[in-house]
Amino acid sequence: MTNALKYKDVLIHCYKHNGEIHRCWDKGFVLEETAQHFIVVNNKTLVTESDGRRWYTREPAVCYFPKNAWFNVICMIRKTGVHYYVNIASPTLYDGEAIKYIDYDLDVKIFPDYQYKVLDEEEFIKHSQIMGYPKDLMAILTQQLEEVIQMANAKQGPFEEGFAEKWYQLYHNVIGH
Repeated sequence: MTNALKYKDVLIHCYKHNGEIHRCWDKGFVLEETAQHFIVVNNKTLVTESDGRRWYTREPAVCYFPKNAWFNVICMIRKTGVHYYVNIASPTLYDGEAIKYIDYDLDVKIFPDYQYKVLDEEEFIKHSQIMGYPKDLMAILTQQLEEVIQMANAKQGPFEEGFAEKWYQLYHNVIGH
């Protein structure tokens, strides 16, 4: 069933490959759920890290969580433009408790001018060895990293100009601010 979560607050849980919780957001407001993705907004949302540290997100973000692709995109809306933070991660699911995914360490920061920087490659290698990522998983994750960079360069999907702004405006229209 799609759009069952539309206009509802949900928890967001991020795990590591070994099943341990990595990070939790206390709520995200679902704008859309399709067979392909969730689109969620968070704004000044409480985040709890696995070590117990807690903090609030600084700026509003439109989060694109695909159900069938190995990444997700946080579109942070700032005065300087939309900044994208891409997690190379498992496909996202909702299990009745929370939107959930597994974070595989590799990240890409994409700036408003679409320049990008790959982050946490050392952490990815270290965790792949410690947690024993299978070879086929390693291939999927490294291929997905390349595909995300190509998508951003082509300004497709969540990197399309106006994507984040459109969803953020809808969020304001729905919540009445």
